[in-house]
Amino acid sequence: MRSTFTLFFIFTTSIAFGQAPCEKVFLKGRVIDSLRPQAFYNLMVVNKTVGKGVFGQPNGSFFTYARDQDKMVLSVKGYPQHKFTVVADSNCQCQIDVFIERPPQVFDEVVIKPLKSLAQIKEERASLALRETRMVRGVEALQSPITALYEAFSRKERNKRWIAEQEYKDNKARVVRELLSLYVAYDIIELKKDEFDLFIQFLNVNEDFLKTASEMDLVLFIKDKYEHFLLLR
Repeated sequence: MRSTFTLFFIFTTSIAFGQAPCEKVFLKGRVIDSLRPQAFYNLMVVNKTVGKGVFGQPNGSFFTYARDQDKMVLSVKGYPQHKFTVVADSNCQCQIDVFIERPPQVFDEVVIKPLKSLAQIKEERASLALRETRMVRGVEALQSPITALYEAFSRKERNKRWIAEQEYKDNKARVVRELLSLYVAYDIIELKKDEFDLFIQFLNVNEDFLKTASEMDLVLFIKDKYEHFLLLR
């Protein structure tokens, strides 16, 4: 009877003075395709519980913070999604290695209708440029140091540069918005008008890529980002 009471006391004491639940769990891991080693440029780790996500590394590794029992999804373009639940260890960490296998791929034909507006957008993409504001540089600055200092520190000149930058950003967003309107019209993506600005921010498309990419490259890029965008909605 005494030994039973002692065991019960130890058990209840360990519960009372046990480790406090983790406020944050350091989640790290890696996705591995043992049949086809490759770079995972589109790996995304989505926390479905809080509706946020982060991108992984090209080698398949990832790390982020979550909470114990959060529901997670690993999304890699061309692979089935992998779902799991965060389980914290005694160090408030969770490590997971996931072996994934790419299913046989059947690519749907992507048809881009040859509309004049598409050609116009291509010209606008290629002509995107930051409007120049006059700045004294090089030999000219040495010949006129007072002018160079004035332009570098003048509020008026700073405002002119800021306005030029904002115009460039607006033009870039306008071109992307026109592209998205076309893709929605041709059922390439399904995006509501009130989601355009949010999706454009999520895209964060590189200026050089926007100016030089082919129509096919743009379609594949935007379709891929749209699938990740849906995971966070």
